[in-house]
Amino acid sequence: MTNHNLGSKKIIKDIIIVGIVVLVIWVGLQLIFGTANPFYVVSSGSMIPTLEVYDVIVVRGNIPFEDIKRGDIIVFFSPAKYEKYLNGEPGGEERVIVHRVDLIMEDDPKIVRTRGDNNPSSIQGIDFPITEKEYIGIVEYTVPQVGYITKILQPPVNYIIIAIIIGVMVMRHFAKKKEEITFSHTAKKDETESENNEIPDIGVDKEYVEKKDETESENNEIPDIGVDKEYVEKTDEPHESEMDNSNDTKSEDER
Repeated sequence: MTNHNLGSKKIIKDIIIVGIVVLVIWVGLQLIFGTANPFYVVSSGSMIPTLEVYDVIVVRGNIPFEDIKRGDIIVFFSPAKYEKYLNGEPGGEERVIVHRVDLIMEDDPKIVRTRGDNNPSSIQGIDFPITEKEYIGIVEYTVPQVGYITKILQPPVNYIIIAIIIGVMVMRHFAKKKEEITFSHTAKKDETESENNEIPDIGVDKEYVEKKDETESENNEIPDIGVDKEYVEKTDEPHESEMDNSNDTKSEDER
C-alpha cells in the first residue's frame, strides 16, 4: 500500500471524526437549549449597544412563552411575514428577529410588544403583536463577533467552527457552574461542622461557679460571736457576786 493511499485514508478518517464531533455537539446543544437551531448571528444594528453586528446569540427555546417578562431579549419570527408564510401567501418568510420585550400587551392569551434598543419606537408587523406562535426562545448567552466567520468561510465549514466554539464555551460554562455549586455546598458543610465543633460559651457556668464559690465562702466564715461574748460577760457577773457574798460571810464570822 502506497503512502498516498495511507494519507488519503487518514484524511477521510479525520473528516469522519470531525463530523461525528460536530454532530454530537449539535445534538447536545439542541437537547440542552430545547430548540432546533440554538444559535443565530446578529445581522443588524437594531440592538446596539447590547448586541453588535456579527455577535452570535445562543437561544434557549425551552422557556415557556408565558414566563416571558418585560425586559427579556427574545428571538421570534416577524409576525406579518410569518403569517403570510404559514398561509402560503407571496412575501411570506421565516424572518428571525431579536428584540427586547417592551410591553406585555395582554395576559390571556399572552401578547407582547418588542423594540430594538437602538430603535426609537416599535414597528407594527415587526415588533408586535408577538404571540406564542411567533416565539422561538430567549437569549441565554452572547458570543461577541464570532459571526465574522460566516463572512470569511463558506458553509458548512463556518457553521462547523461556530458549533465547536459555542459547544466548548457552553460546556465550560456548565462545568464552572457545577464547580461553584459543589464548592458552595462544601463550604456550607465545613461551616456547619465548625459551628458544631466549637466549645460552648461557659459564661453561665462561670457565673454559677462564681456564685457557688461565694456561697461556700460565706458558709466557711467564722460566725460572729457577739452573742456568745455577751453570754460570757453575763456569766462572769454571778461569780463576782458570789465572791462578794463569801467575803461578807467571812467578815461576820470574824466579828
